[in-house]
Amino acid sequence: MEQLEEKYQLLDQDLNTHLEGLLHSTPINYWDYIKTDALLSLQTQETVFPDEMVFIMYHQVNELLFKMMLWEIQQISYKEHLTAQFFSERVLRVSRYFDMLTSSFQIMTQGMEVEQYLKFRNTLAPASGFQSAQYRKIEFSLTSLINLIDARYRKTIDRNTPYDHAFEHLYWQAAGKDYHTGKKSYTLSAFEKKYRKEFILFMEEYNTINIYARFLDLPSEAREDETLIKAMRHLDRTINITWVMAHYNTAAKYLNHGKEPQEATGGSEWAKYMHPKYQKRIFFPSVWTQEEIDTWGEDV
Repeated sequence: MEQLEEKYQLLDQDLNTHLEGLLHSTPINYWDYIKTDALLSLQTQETVFPDEMVFIMYHQVNELLFKMMLWEIQQISYKEHLTAQFFSERVLRVSRYFDMLTSSFQIMTQGMEVEQYLKFRNTLAPASGFQSAQYRKIEFSLTSLINLIDARYRKTIDRNTPYDHAFEHLYWQAAGKDYHTGKKSYTLSAFEKKYRKEFILFMEEYNTINIYARFLDLPSEAREDETLIKAMRHLDRTINITWVMAHYNTAAKYLNHGKEPQEATGGSEWAKYMHPKYQKRIFFPSVWTQEEIDTWGEDV
């Protein structure tokens, strides 16, 4: 009671008023707390093929896990008096979510008929997983912007480069542009129209508090903590090699399927866009040796 008195005094509230309110409140049920009915109403098919429902729900689960990751990343980014223990625990949480995503690709590879997918995918065009805004935010919040720039342009980008200019040279821009003309695809244009301003603000927000920046700001003793380094390495490899290759192999099954390779629904050259040996995305370069960086993605 003393703790409650103290809590409501700090809020300039009368404790008795709130206690009386409890008399009239109803018990909370699982379905109310989790919002089950609302959650289960969000699966709407665009075609008559049963396996499209698998595709929809699987990607919705992905987005929920992305939200969980961003929640953990935010705790590291805004934590005062950051310790190696807190840092490594939260990084491992994010890693476990990505481990789940990696293993869950069996749902995609084994859980849909190729024939059904190849029919309903045409109805989904030009929508693409490329357009996941949460995943792009995960990238912005995990590493320094320079590590997300297309390798061909990194030497022309530095901390004084305007965010708008850097945005145009992010590695995933290449997947949405015509290689010969530079014209942006509808998939990329629509994505930018909806999220570009939000992305620029997010890039600015996490410029100095992204996970890699916070790691580099730690005292040398904390930066050399073996548990933390191991956690950083695991997360980096899991996101940029293991998870990516699980996605790559799934795409290969459905888009190659013994015939000429097909374009992704967004029109990207998915093989070069996805394979880590081409992109060489590394979020935390300082935890890797030069040899490991040079051979990134070549062992898969």
